[in-house]
Amino acid sequence: MVKPIVAILGRPNVGKSTLFNRLTGGRVAIVEDTPGVTRDRLYRDAEWLGKTFTLIDTGGINFSGGEDPLNSQIRKQAQLAMEEADVILFIVDGRTGLLPQDELLAELLRKNAKPVILVVNKVEQFKDNPELYDFYRLGLSNLVYISAEHGMNTGDLLDLVISKFPEMPEEDYEPDIIKIAVVGRPNVGKSSLVNVILGQERVIVSNIPGTTRDAIDTPFQRGEQRYLLIDTAGMRRRGNIVDSTERYSVIRALRAVDRSDVVLMVLDAVEGVTEQDKRIAGYVHEAGKGVIIIINKWDLVEKDEKTMNKFDENIRKQLGFMQYAPTLFVSALTKQRVVKIIELVNFVAEQQNNRISTSVLNEVISEAVQLTPPPSDKGKRLKILYCTQASLKPPHFIFFVNEPALLHFSYLRYLENKLRENFGFEGTPIRITVRKREDKR
Repeated sequence: MVKPIVAILGRPNVGKSTLFNRLTGGRVAIVEDTPGVTRDRLYRDAEWLGKTFTLIDTGGINFSGGEDPLNSQIRKQAQLAMEEADVILFIVDGRTGLLPQDELLAELLRKNAKPVILVVNKVEQFKDNPELYDFYRLGLSNLVYISAEHGMNTGDLLDLVISKFPEMPEEDYEPDIIKIAVVGRPNVGKSSLVNVILGQERVIVSNIPGTTRDAIDTPFQRGEQRYLLIDTAGMRRRGNIVDSTERYSVIRALRAVDRSDVVLMVLDAVEGVTEQDKRIAGYVHEAGKGVIIIINKWDLVEKDEKTMNKFDENIRKQLGFMQYAPTLFVSALTKQRVVKIIELVNFVAEQQNNRISTSVLNEVISEAVQLTPPPSDKGKRLKILYCTQASLKPPHFIFFVNEPALLHFSYLRYLENKLRENFGFEGTPIRITVRKREDKR
């Protein structure tokens, strides 16, 4: 499912992060506390009235002195957010009032075709407050007063946000087609890798513009299996953007990930794992997609017999939440091991669709409990009464227990490891839901 993107824009210290946390606070996945997931989060999913969307915290747009306070760096930050978002939340500070920096940014936003909602934050008194009337001078018709800190009027804001969502197009691809998204930082060789994968054997039905801006859908076929390659080619090259805005290139990968079955997470063998890579990988993981970590430009690395193992260990350390993902060291330039990518894609897609019968599943869980009994607290021991698989892609299991509070995170990880030991699930995250059920015995 392709989710709309809502970007939060504004100068520093107007309460953007407070609003970001307020709107997403109750929807953060448990993996947020998993070791290895970067805490510098740029995006989270939020939901309102049954509609899910991705909220982007773009950070403060800094203004400098001099003749041109809106310098080129600021323009690029604002422009990228405006290009990628479906709805823009322009945050201003109701306590400090309207500032020249707000007017400069509003001038940019008025020229933009995207829906813009002017959010006047830090307002605790909505009536008889004439100082707030100044914000109407910005010429933006959609205006909401809120207090992000206290949650005041955020419901009205969300009502307005979802009313501005565009119609998201439905995909008409056959259900048996495997959709592959190629994502990664700028200049890691994604487009070169895509060209090599397609190669001379490609069977192109058509070039269909994807729902992700600057992404191209390319159908192709290998044997009887059909694929759809989603190339996020629009990510800017490193030389064309400034360092402070490179992190925003992750926005371009979000829709491609949402639409995919299997993600090729491309890393640069020379640079290794960066914070940007962690951000993208974190989104892939939380989206529940199958993933293969592709280490490109392997031909540029000086190697001995231990180099590959050391590099793989470092990836596992840096991406601790993605231990299940297979790695493949390739070179798009020399075509080294690129032929193995589609083989791995088929394998991971199969693992995603692996359904375990309830009887076999409970036998494995029962044996795991006997080997390592569940923890107890104040004399009360956790009992796992029953387990069933609820869905596929990703595999989702429901554990019925006597007291969910007794199921510690470490024991949940133990059960997940036992599921992987017995059934594989390589290349795909596993979702586990714990529910309370009385022991009728």
